Amino acid sequence: MYKIMALDIGTKRIGIALSDYLLMTANGHSYISRMPEEKAIETIQKIAKENNVKKIVIGLPLNMDNTEGFQAENCKNFAKQINDYEIIFEDERLTSELAEDNLRERKINFRKDKGLVDIESACIILEQYLTRK
Repeated sequence: MYKIMALDIGTKRIGIALSDYLLMTANGHSYISRMPEEKAIETIQKIAKENNVKKIVIGLPLNMDNTEGFQAENCKNFAKQINDYEIIFEDERLTSELAEDNLRERKINFRKDKGLVDIESACIILEQYLTRK
């Protein structure tokens, strides 16, 4: 049995979510600073190892016309540094807006802690992946 991890990679922070062992639900885990990148990679790999993760789903911010822009390339370059895990890219268009809506609906104030949006976005990315599988 294993879990799947999802990452919402931003320029400042990375939101992290984990599946359950049945691969049915996505649960917010934490967010970490993107910089320095070496430390971020180290932390991601540590969390993955501690949680018996085999696959990592990374949100890929495509443009609305399905093309890859600067941020998509940035995410792919970051992903190349993560070793020992199967990497899967998942379209993450509009997840931040949906994440903010979800948090508002649950009456969670994310204005002072934008990391909450990153965690919720990672959950949405993972839920999308799990639903397709």
